[in-house]
Amino acid sequence: MSTHRYSSEKATIELRDVRKSFGSVDVIHGLNLKVEGGEFVVFVGPSGCGKSTLLRMIAGLEDVTAGDIIIAGRDVTDLDPAKRGIAMVFQSYALYPHMSVRENLAFGLEIAKVARDEIDRQVDAAAEILKIGPLLDRRPGQLSGGQRQRVAIGRAIVRKPLAFLFDEPLSNLDAELRVSMRIEIARLHRELGNTMIFVTHDQTEAMTLADRIVVLRDGRIEQVGTPGEIYEDPDNLFVAGFIGSPRMNIVDAVYLPGQKVGVGGFVIQLDAPVASATENAPVKLGIRPEHLVLTGGENGLLSARIDFSENLGSMRYLHCMLDSGERITVELRGSADLVSEGTIRLTCDPQHLRFFSESGERLR
Repeated sequence: MSTHRYSSEKATIELRDVRKSFGSVDVIHGLNLKVEGGEFVVFVGPSGCGKSTLLRMIAGLEDVTAGDIIIAGRDVTDLDPAKRGIAMVFQSYALYPHMSVRENLAFGLEIAKVARDEIDRQVDAAAEILKIGPLLDRRPGQLSGGQRQRVAIGRAIVRKPLAFLFDEPLSNLDAELRVSMRIEIARLHRELGNTMIFVTHDQTEAMTLADRIVVLRDGRIEQVGTPGEIYEDPDNLFVAGFIGSPRMNIVDAVYLPGQKVGVGGFVIQLDAPVASATENAPVKLGIRPEHLVLTGGENGLLSARIDFSENLGSMRYLHCMLDSGERITVELRGSADLVSEGTIRLTCDPQHLRFFSESGERLR
């Protein structure tokens, strides 16, 4: 494999109070973010949260209503896309169907009047990195979806960008190809070392690819952190419910005197007080499905009735109903075949409990 690095500079990307409006409608609300040089950052959030719009603003494909975009220390807010030192890979492959793979890879360099021997060298190097050398003489119509996406990425590589921007590049692929392409993109980042920003609505892609995740909602940043931080310590109910598959269980509870919490008719002794919580006040309790543990007898954190058992081979998800009518999910491993119906008792380590206010802010 080639060890050629396509940019010796690991470019930072900064957003300073960036805003975007379409007419009277504000879609990006004063975002501030710094992506470190060589970092792989994923923008994730539900449809309509502004993640693709934000990426297009960084690329120069959308005008900035207010604020500044800084790439490698240079203000590029008003620069044309071609002058920003970035390369973008889109959801649609946008390959020229009448050209061979080699011609598709070389086209941008030819337009830039790069010398032929340099074009050939860069195309061959990109093909080696992406393992598409045997495909260079084929046309896009003769390629699979995964192969076409590799060519689209190769077209970005040959430009030697400071940073790569990926706008949901795996959305058109089937499940198996998505997994293999995630691995390829992670390998590409390790190989090239460039700064990369990746947009997706798929939290699995975010969790497996990112150095840091930026969770967006309605044009605002809800939380920025490593995958572990986002998963284990969500800042609010939105992040807790969005990140994780299955999602974090959220149930109604009451914070009681003496570092205790009442939930589902049971009282749990906590290992520490809940910051900002008022005694005898309602709270939202969150716990991940894998942190709930089956227990025997009458002891337990919760009593739940199994509505549906989802067997995935190496694990089983129990979709349950509490007496309160609230639904929770329990992840079982190892002994997954032992329980599939009836009423169960559950317990957990209090350190895995997360607490939120009624309005959704994190309390602990």
